[in-house]
Amino acid sequence: MTDSEKAAEVLEALKAAEREPAQSALPMLNELVGLVQGSGEQPLELEEARAGAFLAICEVGKALHRGQPVERLWAVAIAAAERWKVLAG
Repeated sequence: MTDSEKAAEVLEALKAAEREPAQSALPMLNELVGLVQGSGEQPLELEEARAGAFLAICEVGKALHRGQPVERLWAVAIAAAERWKVLAG
């Protein structure tokens, strides 16, 4: 699977998880871990975008787990995934 395909799948899953309650969204986010792990073999800008998406997804997961507000965090995670997708081409 190419980085572009991974980023597209992550973006789609984030948008779907955003519409779910926390107890359903958390497992959906956990399934994304394998897709957002980097190999370090891509150009630096692409690796940074992927890492940014990973960190943003982690922040959403932490907030959901703790019962904290996540509206802004979803937007940040989706924007990070969109940036990764654009850079992955």
